[in-house]
Amino acid sequence: MSRVALTGGIASGKSFVADEFARLGATVVDSDVLAHEAVEPGTQGLAAVVDRFGADILGPDGTLDRAALGALVFHDDAARADLNAIVHPIVRSRAAAREAEAPEGAVVIQVIPLLVETGLDKEFDTIIVVDVPVGVQEERLRLRSGLSLDEARARIRAQATRSQRLAVATHIVDNSGAPGRTIEQVADLWKVLNDN
Repeated sequence: MSRVALTGGIASGKSFVADEFARLGATVVDSDVLAHEAVEPGTQGLAAVVDRFGADILGPDGTLDRAALGALVFHDDAARADLNAIVHPIVRSRAAAREAEAPEGAVVIQVIPLLVETGLDKEFDTIIVVDVPVGVQEERLRLRSGLSLDEARARIRAQATRSQRLAVATHIVDNSGAPGRTIEQVADLWKVLNDN
């Protein structure tokens, strides 16, 4: 089976593109979803995160307060590295299990936001990069998450650069235009993936 990864910077529209691939019939394994599962209440992942960052990152209901954790890690490289060291092994293990469960002949697309940062790009035959200019990322983050420009830029800087992602791309989906144009690109790429 050809191994396919989908990546892109924060607020580039990875979920929109992944959902479109799923609609066309792909088996999508989303690392963001798996990362949420890895730190659900009662998990070893959440216990390890609390052990490292303290109980202040928990909401009143015992769930992870992502905003509080984000405020800690997006401005502190060492803290972010510690968080990744806890969560990433759990996510990779779950992703491998989901990929193994896919039906024979399925096109499995692993959505991995930090593909380049973690060096996982070397493990895939095909890499799809969802691309938008940095200014579009900033605007979307401010609208979507209510972040200041400085906060948006800090989150973007915490990831690989646009050029680093494009350097590993097998295919690029330009998601800076109208949704219909993105859908057309995904449909064209879906045909290519099914021919391999």
